[in-house]
Amino acid sequence: MFAFAFILKTPVVRRLLSGETVDPLPASLSSLIPGPARQLIRSMGVSGLSQISEVGRWSDQKRLFSTSSRHGKNKSNVDGQISARLTHVSDTGSARMVSISEKSVTSRTATAACRVRFSNNTAVSLIQDNQMRKGDVLGVARVAGIMAAKRTPDLIPLCHPIAISCVTIDLEPDTESHSIEIRATVICDGKTGVEMEAMTAASTAALTVYDMCKAVDKAMVVECLRVVLKDGGKSGRWEID
Repeated sequence: MFAFAFILKTPVVRRLLSGETVDPLPASLSSLIPGPARQLIRSMGVSGLSQISEVGRWSDQKRLFSTSSRHGKNKSNVDGQISARLTHVSDTGSARMVSISEKSVTSRTATAACRVRFSNNTAVSLIQDNQMRKGDVLGVARVAGIMAAKRTPDLIPLCHPIAISCVTIDLEPDTESHSIEIRATVICDGKTGVEMEAMTAASTAALTVYDMCKAVDKAMVVECLRVVLKDGGKSGRWEID
């Protein structure tokens, strides 16, 4: 039945379906249709073609909107897996802040790290000698990281406000690799982890270094932002080897 799909779309057959008389069947159309199909078209007439047309449209719609296809099942499984992982997404797909009301208060620690890599050693030498025109790069970046950790919920929409106990920012210049290694450690007694606070602190410290050194080295790169340690809570301790 579906072999007639291409026939039903031809101008001549459309004229037949609209009630117009077309006889004999044009040679241009006959050459495209196998002999048995030509006989079937002539024998069925307009009403028969109309039935085929309606069935074809219904079948196409069924294939298009069917929820029982293998593709649909796979999509459902994928959606289920995503929902299981993305706790910040509701069943309707909207963003939400996860409830932590039933969690226990425990001591939690997170450390994040990143790197500011320079194109040469000039900026690193100036930083070590405290000769940058904007001032003490390491001191200002350290304070910026601490301030950023405390402001994380204002920057990350679904992040819980946390009573932070301690923030430590370490910046280590390395002349061999023309870079500054940055590590931010955040500690709190709370119901949720402080990974976001640690990453916000490390990245803000790196951006501060960039801002204070961009006049000397325009080819700087901020790279490798990641959590390297997480401790406390139900999942316990996790650390990059």
